Amino acid sequence: MAGQGRRGTLNEQIMNYVGTIIEESLENNDFLKMVKIISTKVELVSDKHKTPWVKQWTLHKVEIPEGQAAEVADLISKSLDRNHAWYADYKNQDHHYIIFCDKVFFVNDRKSKEQYEKPKQYGIALGIPPYQVDFHPEVEEWKR
Repeated sequence: MAGQGRRGTLNEQIMNYVGTIIEESLENNDFLKMVKIISTKVELVSDKHKTPWVKQWTLHKVEIPEGQAAEVADLISKSLDRNHAWYADYKNQDHHYIIFCDKVFFVNDRKSKEQYEKPKQYGIALGIPPYQVDFHPEVEEWKR
């Protein structure tokens, strides 16, 4: 069959979005059929996670084609647990989607700390710990 095993051009791979979706954060995970799951890691919840209502996090590293990024963000925002504060995010070289329940932020300049301030403050207002919503690329990713 033509095209089997095709990985896409380097440019397509750069423009695709990569991020993490925590399965326990979802009320409905049907949209996962639309994304490529690159890897899955399960980690037991500790105090640092701030999610005592779940025993583990199933973290799916996903790849989303650039042309589907906005649609998938909308589906995720409608699928996140409405009883607890969660977010999902994915990014490419230039752009970043940060997704909360019924709210999507699109950062079109990943170098702009100002563009990251609104989603950061929104997440904090929901009760997500500040160290978990510091999305700017210059900030070291929090350690679980």
